[in-house]
Amino acid sequence: MVSNENALDDLAHAVLGACIEVHRHLGPGLLESAYEECLCHELRLRNIPFERQVPLPITYKAIKLDAGYRLDLVVDGRIILELKACDHVPKVAQAQLLSYLRLTGLTLGYLVNFHAYRLTEGIQRLVLGHPEPPSPPRSPRSLR
Repeated sequence: MVSNENALDDLAHAVLGACIEVHRHLGPGLLESAYEECLCHELRLRNIPFERQVPLPITYKAIKLDAGYRLDLVVDGRIILELKACDHVPKVAQAQLLSYLRLTGLTLGYLVNFHAYRLTEGIQRLVLGHPEPPSPPRSPRSLR
């Protein structure tokens, strides 16, 4: 029997493989919106379910408020992908993704910076509730 954790790991590796495929075809230097559009297409090709630009209300004193937050991608209702296309991802992006994880109740998220020369260097894995630093992604060969 496959554990839920193994299934989540398998899903994460498939998603990262899709990200690498997009980066392999486009390279760095485009707008974030181009990478998002192409990644959505690649996820569809791989039959990986996702939602795009998911609204994230904030609950404050038992009231849901629309604060204008949107999650770039939520994959299979289990993984948040925050896409970037910048020279250096600011530290606040990590805090933002951790807040998104906390607000949604999800535990796994990835910051993916498509401007990295090698995409594996632009991927940060964040796990809610784990104080240790995020582990580096597997090499592209292991994602195939």
